[in-house]
Amino acid sequence: MKITALVVSKSLRMFKRTSMYDPKIHIKEKKLLSNNHYILHKYAIEYTKKDGSSEIQEREVYDKGSGAAILLYNKEKQTIILTRQFRLAIYLNEGKKRGMSIEVCAGLLDGLSPTDCIIKETLEETGYKIQHPEHLYNAYMTPGAVMEKVSYFMAPYDETMKISQGGGLASEQEEIEVLEIKFDDAYKMLKEGQIIDGKTIMLLQYALIHIFNKNPKC
Repeated sequence: MKITALVVSKSLRMFKRTSMYDPKIHIKEKKLLSNNHYILHKYAIEYTKKDGSSEIQEREVYDKGSGAAILLYNKEKQTIILTRQFRLAIYLNEGKKRGMSIEVCAGLLDGLSPTDCIIKETLEETGYKIQHPEHLYNAYMTPGAVMEKVSYFMAPYDETMKISQGGGLASEQEEIEVLEIKFDDAYKMLKEGQIIDGKTIMLLQYALIHIFNKNPKC
């Protein structure tokens, strides 16, 4: 353990001494490609490289807003709350053989703070009323093409917090199944490829170590 700590410490010192290069960017053109449900733009940018030369690059960027995601857990019962719903993108990419996705509760901010958003989404999707979710970190899931930044949360739950059936909003064409699953079963589903949502995988890995105190190799 001490050797590992020394190696990490040395690596961090070397990283801090390394000169990090931030390229100069100039947006030359911005073209709207779609403004249906979300916004898709095509950009032409002038990118200045380390050697001082520049080139024109073209990129498409999808703006669907930022979001929040949460894993509800019960340490006493060793359970978590997940959702199951249809995802067209998965259905199309999996050869139209698989479209249902098991995921943590999540949603877009739509003008709310990440905390207020995830409290609202948790009630709408799962039926649990939470008050003080713990913010863990923020992450871009597809930074090469999508602007969405996701704020990740954890929160404990018990049956006294269940005030509705959940299931999502009919006005948003949501049909969400609420699942209470033993954590070990959920982690097994991850390893067997039954859970393939990136947000969910990240939060399950975090919970494995920090909530349920299990060996990552289990």
